[in-house]
Amino acid sequence: MTTTLAGGRAARRQTMRRIRPRRSPATLLLLAVWAGAVGVVWLWWANTPSISDNNGKILNAGRITGLLAGYLMALVVLQMARVPALERRVGSDRVARWHAMSGRYTLCLTVAHVFLIMWGYALQAGKGLGDIVQQTMDSINQLPDMGKAAIGTGLLFVIGLLSIGPVRRRIPYDTWYHVHLLTYAAVFLTFWHQLTTGNEFVVEPAAKTVWYGLYGSVTALVIWYRILTPIRLNLRHRMYVEAVIEETPGIVSVLIGGRKLHRMGAEAGQFFRWRFLAPGMRFSSHPYSLSAAPRPDMLRITVKAIGDHSERLRELTPGTKVWAEGPYGALTAARRSRGKVLLVAGGVGITPMRALFETLPGASGDITLLYRANSTQDLALWDELATIADERGARLMYAVNSPDGERPDISAERLRQKLPDIDNHDVFMCGPPGFAQSVYEALRGAGVPARRIHHESFEM
Repeated sequence: MTTTLAGGRAARRQTMRRIRPRRSPATLLLLAVWAGAVGVVWLWWANTPSISDNNGKILNAGRITGLLAGYLMALVVLQMARVPALERRVGSDRVARWHAMSGRYTLCLTVAHVFLIMWGYALQAGKGLGDIVQQTMDSINQLPDMGKAAIGTGLLFVIGLLSIGPVRRRIPYDTWYHVHLLTYAAVFLTFWHQLTTGNEFVVEPAAKTVWYGLYGSVTALVIWYRILTPIRLNLRHRMYVEAVIEETPGIVSVLIGGRKLHRMGAEAGQFFRWRFLAPGMRFSSHPYSLSAAPRPDMLRITVKAIGDHSERLRELTPGTKVWAEGPYGALTAARRSRGKVLLVAGGVGITPMRALFETLPGASGDITLLYRANSTQDLALWDELATIADERGARLMYAVNSPDGERPDISAERLRQKLPDIDNHDVFMCGPPGFAQSVYEALRGAGVPARRIHHESFEM
């Protein structure tokens, strides 16, 4: 049995809208981040006297690494706040990469800061490099807020360890996710010693005010977008499971009912983080894309069973309460800049592509969907896609393995053969990382500029 959600009035109106590409603010945001880093270095420089001995060099190197680590900690939390300007304009996957990179730099700077400061303190006390451990214990016991800073630093190390690729792949997603939330506690605990022991904040009251403003603003954004906004959204729309339908073996669609769901601001191509209030699932929150354009009384997600959470979706019963956060993601029509569009889906990556296939503005012949799957039996939502293609005059292609298991050819030459004007297309793509990378290379070889290849991954 399959669902049929094609042809909604809102979806048809969407296809008639004008193409109005929206620029990403990523470049401006990165410039602002670098400007902030320059300001931190200037603060350190303005409060650093002439240095003549090795001890002074070591201590001041510890000071600047500590200031930069403190600055990046605020950015790490900001990137976790799910601010709409970041999540919907820059893209959730890009923000997640920024978060991961900022976290690595923060941890490295923190290690350097602790080592250099404790080494400098040891030299001041007439000790050597071998006395760093003892000097660290003495500083924790004697200096204000250093005990809290030590606990916070320990939490950062644990979070960083569990975020290393090979380690993360070996632990359940929910375990990693909930441990990752300890970042908030780590930042809170390490914040106070910056003000009580940091030379810049002791001698410059204005610098302390700016630091309070930075951390206070980030805290306000976290409270607003991570706590208050989801509460408001779920109280307003009161979502619940309406039905669970098996599309193909291992792939199910969950129909979600509620109040005025079209007013949630969701667009085709976006996703929510879903929490189903059923036994064993209440504390799990996972990102799943909408697989159809939002309706006033219904949303739909289509999920492949590849883990504990996704496997349990088929067990959901009608009436189960649903808690959602979102919408997130920038893989929407706003990225489009050309009249013609190629949608490329790999496996369950068809979910956002199906919604875009239904709603992207375009005349007959403008939209093409290429669907890659292992076999024709794995082509989820195929009947709906065929119906949409017929109604819109769109082109629908599939690429599946041959009976002997040979993979289809999705090369630059093959793409140019199927779409001679492919270099004049925008391309929206969703699928497993390996598939996405190979298709990206083929598209670039076929002459599609990188700025017109739009891809978003939820592997965060």
